[in-house]
Amino acid sequence: MEQQPHAILHIIFLIFSGTAVLSTVALFTRQSLLVAYIVLGALLGPWGAKLVVNSSVIKQAGEIGIIFLLFLLGLHLQPQNLFHSLRKMSLITTLSSLIFCGIAFVTCYAFGYTMKESLVIGIAAMFSSTIIGLKLLPTTILHHQHTGELVISILLLQDIIAIAAILAMQIIADTGGSNNIILILLAFPILLTVAYLFQTYVLSWLFAKFDKIHEYIFIISIGWCLFMAEFSHAFGMSEEIGAFIAGVSLASNPISFYIAESLKPLRDFFLVLFFFSIGASFNFDYLNQVFVPACILAGFILLLKPMIFSWLLYRSGEIKTVSWEIGVRLGQMSEFSLLVIYMALETHLIAPLNAYMAQAAIIITFIASCYWTVMRYPTPLAASDRLRRD
Repeated sequence: MEQQPHAILHIIFLIFSGTAVLSTVALFTRQSLLVAYIVLGALLGPWGAKLVVNSSVIKQAGEIGIIFLLFLLGLHLQPQNLFHSLRKMSLITTLSSLIFCGIAFVTCYAFGYTMKESLVIGIAAMFSSTIIGLKLLPTTILHHQHTGELVISILLLQDIIAIAAILAMQIIADTGGSNNIILILLAFPILLTVAYLFQTYVLSWLFAKFDKIHEYIFIISIGWCLFMAEFSHAFGMSEEIGAFIAGVSLASNPISFYIAESLKPLRDFFLVLFFFSIGASFNFDYLNQVFVPACILAGFILLLKPMIFSWLLYRSGEIKTVSWEIGVRLGQMSEFSLLVIYMALETHLIAPLNAYMAQAAIIITFIASCYWTVMRYPTPLAASDRLRRD
């Protein structure tokens, strides 16, 4: 028991010391910092140097970063603007998701995968990465441009589709998903009602009374974020959606900007752990068997997602440059894709070798999409002064 704190400290030391070194190299070579985090996980993880063996603990800690990321994004979005964008993007998100599923299904079926396995990987290909899409979206775009609202709307709608897909997989695998359907249907109105009432009659009063005590504002903000995340999880929804609703509920409060700024370092700490865990979780023993199909599947996703998003957005009335930029920013697969593959593997819907192929394809799209976005568009992590936007 006495060694456990030292073990945790040692893991944190390895991750952040290694991150400091690789991030420095990445900046000098004008590469993406997110890619440096993933590469470090592969180098130090259980399939690399084995210096960090228990990557599942790191992954769980890293998921807290996603919760804070969605909370902070909600703080920047006025509810009326958000609902307008969600309504406009619903058809585009649904159509694009079905097209992406079909592309991955046909690709995997052509490689000889079963229809069920091809469908699972097709479902995984439907989604773009919330964490990459939003981490690389500069605050200036989020605040002042139409692009940010559209990106966030598409990602939120994809998250809802992902939850429905995961529920469907639970029902197919007979793991109790059918028992949660009523809870899911009730979740949104209950979450929104609780968020509105608590913010209106409790949080606003507390913030007004103690707004000069910054430590208290910091603590109560984290408590509110995590409470709504857990509340959402109790209804079978993702913690991220609850955290986002918590943020949106505070967006109209004048103190929301201070909360967002004060929580950024905490968010970034956990996000480093998340990306490290992605690299650490890949089993390199299967790499030579899955490399070719993974590269082909990733290539199709990376090329066709921007094209399809761009075409659909342009047809809906967006200008070409904005449509293409959104397509590039959303041109990867998702952390939800990894969750779909993990669940399919646990419920025997997909063979282990084919699951690793899908996982490899997802990681390839993460890395390539980060490069493309950082080198071409404004991001907080751009190596070029011309493209760096916070």
